[in-house]
Amino acid sequence: MATYIEMPKLSDTMTEGTLVKWRKNEGDTIAVGDVIAEVETDKATMEMEAFDSGILHQIFVKAGSKAAIGSQIALLLQKGEKPPEPGTLQAKPAATTASPAASSPAVAPTTASAKAPAVQRAAGERIKVSPFARKLAAEKNVDLQSLQGSGPGGRITAADVLSGKGAAAASKPTAPAAASATAIPPTPAGEGDQTIPLSGMRRVIAERLLASKTTIPHFYLNVEVDAGPLMKLRAEVNAAADKSGGVKLTVNDFVLKAVIAAAVKVPAVNASFAGDSIIQYRNVNLSVAVAVDDGLVTPVIREAQKKSLRDISAAVKDLATRARGKKLKPEEYQGGTITVSNLGSYGIDSFSAIVNPPQALIVSVGAIVKKPVVGANDQIVAGQRMSVGVSADHRVVDGAVGAEYLSELRRLIEQPALMLM
Repeated sequence: MATYIEMPKLSDTMTEGTLVKWRKNEGDTIAVGDVIAEVETDKATMEMEAFDSGILHQIFVKAGSKAAIGSQIALLLQKGEKPPEPGTLQAKPAATTASPAASSPAVAPTTASAKAPAVQRAAGERIKVSPFARKLAAEKNVDLQSLQGSGPGGRITAADVLSGKGAAAASKPTAPAAASATAIPPTPAGEGDQTIPLSGMRRVIAERLLASKTTIPHFYLNVEVDAGPLMKLRAEVNAAADKSGGVKLTVNDFVLKAVIAAAVKVPAVNASFAGDSIIQYRNVNLSVAVAVDDGLVTPVIREAQKKSLRDISAAVKDLATRARGKKLKPEEYQGGTITVSNLGSYGIDSFSAIVNPPQALIVSVGAIVKKPVVGANDQIVAGQRMSVGVSADHRVVDGAVGAEYLSELRRLIEQPALMLM
């Protein structure tokens, strides 16, 4: 039967999508699972897969145009079928992307591994699931019967598989929404002023940061570390890489490794607030802040505690490159448990970052600065210093715990050989 293809909701924060490119043309035959289009969300460009087979009869939304969530973007007919009369066919989603993005950070923490009870379905009822979600469920040994679909028409998406949302999750009370703020209107634009509409990414950033600052009780700790030993070890490692033809390491690579190792040593910071409990994560899934044209994304290095220094270096370079090209898959920027923001390359000496919800801690890293310091025998010598700070959710991390973590992070940076053991 005839089916309207709708603009799918690819994340909980998405209100519209941009149809970047149609992979199929009018008149083309489409099979279930075929990639029919590319859609740009607030975070990435993703492929849209077909849920139904048929012939792509008419495209309503041309490439480069935007469409609201749930709006009709194309019509799919069966062979020999005539188009329906206007208003006689009820819209039904016929496609979605490989996976939607993470849930709104102000509402739900990164999901724990608790298994939800099976969702009750009528006998013989077909499970609606995207092809990618079905594949992901098979890889992770997740029972689709236990999941409550959050996609259009109750379809199970990859995000549902990754989060394990079942009947219990569907009925679980959510946390309060972000506190409302009284908006003070800006000075009206005058002659020659430019009004720049918010992009989807900038709108989400605004909502996330408002939620973070109004619902999370922040506190901040900062230390100045001796970066001399790290710079010395990096020079030696890169000199050896030059001779062997290997890849050179950046200062940030060492900092990321230290952040990960310190989180393993002080696991209380690798956690989220869950309303009536605190979820402490087994794996360190490291989010790395990457500046892009529209704002900021935080791709995730999963199970980072299992990776070597060179593995981390390769992973962050790959993720950052694809983030700037909006080529990240949704599962590559969701599920982080701790974040690093490094503004050292911009010449910023020190700063305090905003917690990246639902995480409980973010590490801020400044530039390495040459300055006179008091050395051995109380002599003034040339030194290399770097400011490192943490911003923490006080509901999860106490001041003493934050100080313990920052102390361990400083120890690893000032004794970088420990990271190679």
